[in-house]
Amino acid sequence: MDAQAITAEIGARIRRGRIANGLTLAAVAERAGLSEAFLSRVERGEAQCSIANLVQICAVLGLGLQDLVSGERRPDRTAVSVYRVAETGRHVELESSGYHWHRVAGGAPRDRMEVFHLVFPRRNRMTAMVSHPGQEHCVVLSGEILFFVGEECHRLGPGDSIFIASEQPHRAENAGDAEAHVLMTVAKPENEMTAVDWWRLPLPDSAAREPTKKRKTRNNTEETS
Repeated sequence: MDAQAITAEIGARIRRGRIANGLTLAAVAERAGLSEAFLSRVERGEAQCSIANLVQICAVLGLGLQDLVSGERRPDRTAVSVYRVAETGRHVELESSGYHWHRVAGGAPRDRMEVFHLVFPRRNRMTAMVSHPGQEHCVVLSGEILFFVGEECHRLGPGDSIFIASEQPHRAENAGDAEAHVLMTVAKPENEMTAVDWWRLPLPDSAAREPTKKRKTRNNTEETS
């Protein structure tokens, strides 16, 4: 299945989930923190979603990410899950940035963790700072990553990792000359069984690139973001 077909299928599943819940486009968009116009385009297969957008939509509809990207039925809570590279499906690509992601594990309704394989493109980057309840751990598999947390910037290389409380504004971008690969594990808050109020991004229809800023790194030097 090519990228356009995946986008169309995800949109169709979102629409079916919305209708099954008896919700209007406007209601889902408002609860997910998105614009109604953008959500309409997503349902028609004309716009792609980030993980952040998809998780917000799933939280409103009572779905998991796997409900949108796989036809397989999932248990209420994962007992055993084996990930094999040879059986991995296509990564989901965000056309505007070149950013790819693939869920490695988790995603059942009562799972407390989800694991993602993220691929950061060589040049394009996502500039929005995000925040959400819970914690996350990112380990760099290859390449170099700049990981911004609040006003701090941490440069990470292969084998390096970072663990944060996700309520803090944060983002990551490629700092090297080739693709960078990151394994990200996200844990839900202890008192939540569904992923409510996860990554908050600017409205996709109107988001503008952030102005260039100077941020302090952990070595007390300045780096342009």
